Amino acid sequence: MRPRLRPVEVIRVPGQRGGLVTLLRDGERIATEAVLVSPPLDVVLGWLDGRTARSVIDARAATQGIDASAVDALLDRLERVGMLDGPTARLRAARLVREFQTAATRAAGHAGGAYPGEAAELARFVREECLAPESTSPSNRGRAEREPVGRLVGIAAPHMDLFRARDGYGRSYRCMDALRTGRERVFFVLGTCHAGMQSAFAFTKKSFATPLGTLRADPVISDRVAARAKVDVYRDEYKHKGEHSLEFQMVFLAHLLGEDGLAQARVVPILCGLGRAQARRADPTSDDESERIVRALEDEVASLDGEAFIVAGADLAHVGPRFGDSSRLDATGRSALEARDLETCNHLEVLDSRRFFAHATEDLDERRVCGVGPLYTIARLARAAGAEQGSMLGYSQCVDRVEGSVVSYASMAFHG
Repeated sequence: MRPRLRPVEVIRVPGQRGGLVTLLRDGERIATEAVLVSPPLDVVLGWLDGRTARSVIDARAATQGIDASAVDALLDRLERVGMLDGPTARLRAARLVREFQTAATRAAGHAGGAYPGEAAELARFVREECLAPESTSPSNRGRAEREPVGRLVGIAAPHMDLFRARDGYGRSYRCMDALRTGRERVFFVLGTCHAGMQSAFAFTKKSFATPLGTLRADPVISDRVAARAKVDVYRDEYKHKGEHSLEFQMVFLAHLLGEDGLAQARVVPILCGLGRAQARRADPTSDDESERIVRALEDEVASLDGEAFIVAGADLAHVGPRFGDSSRLDATGRSALEARDLETCNHLEVLDSRRFFAHATEDLDERRVCGVGPLYTIARLARAAGAEQGSMLGYSQCVDRVEGSVVSYASMAFHG
C-alpha cells in the first residue's frame, strides 16, 4: 500500500490549544469535510505521495514517537472523507462530475461565504465598499499608480474573498466604467485552479450564475479555440465547479454590466495552469500543449476586432506560517516582499510574458505566486487585443493578524 493524498489545499492555522495545526481543505469538494491534523501526526502528510510504502511510513512515524495505530486512524479518516486517492474519492468524483456535466449553469458556490449571498446586500457591498473611491479594506493599502490611458483591453484583479481584498477589486474594476455601453463584448475570464489540473488549461461551456445575474458562456468560441489548438480543453472542466478565482470576477462583471449589459455579454471562462511548463519552471512556449492553446486564444482575441476583454483573477505571494514557513514576516520582510512582487509586475507592465514567468517561478517554492498561469496568459492575450502596456493601479498585502502570514495582490490595467 502506497497511500497518496489528493491535490487538496494544505494550510497551517492556529490550534485551539496554541501553536499551529494543519488544515486540509478540498477545493474540488469531493471530500465531504475539512480535516485538522495536529502535530506530531501532521508530519505523516508529507509522506502520502503515492510512492512511499506503508511500512516505510510506519518506520518513519516511529522515529517521531507516532504509533502505527495513529497512522491507521489518520489514513482511515482521510479515505472516509475522500481526501486520499482511493475508492471513496473516485466514486464520489465520478458522481459529482456527472452532476456538473448535466447542470445548466455553474452555480455560485461561494455566495454567502466569501461574499454576501443576497442580491441587494451584494450589490450594496460591491458599490459602496469595493467600487467607491473612498472604500477601505483590512489589508495594507498600497500606493495607487497612474490611471490607464488609451483603449482598455483587460484588467488583473485579486482572487481573495471580497471582504479582505475589497480595495484590490475596487482599483481593478473602477476603471471599467467606460465599458457600461450597449456594445457586445466577449470577456475572457482567466483564473487559477487551486485544486490542480492534468491539463495546461481547463475551459467550460457552463454559464456562470451569480446573485446579480447569469453570465452566458460562449461555447462556440471555446470549441473554436479547441479546434485550432487540436487539444481537448474540457478534460478538467469539472475543476470549475468549486474554484473561486473565476467566480469572484463574475460577481463584479455582473454588477458592472447590469441587466441590459448581461444580455449582450458573453464569457469564456478558463482556468490556467500552464501544465508541465509551470511544474518544470520552463518557458511555457516550450510546452507544446500550452503554447498551442495560447496561440489559438491569441488568434481568437485578435479576430474579435475590439470586442474582446480579458480579466485575470490572480493573487501574488503566499508566505508565512499558514503556508508552511517557520516564522512570520516582520515589517522588513514585508517590505522586501513588496519589492520582489513589484519587480515581477514590472514585466507585466511591458507585456513581457517570458520574463514575467521566469521571475515569478524563480522563487515559486518560497513566494508561492499562485497567479502565474492567468497573469502569463493575460500578458499574451492583452497584446493580441491591441494593448501596448500595463499599468499598476495598486498593490496590497493582506496580513493575518493572528499568525502573521501574508497574501499579496496587485491591481493592473492593460491598455493601448
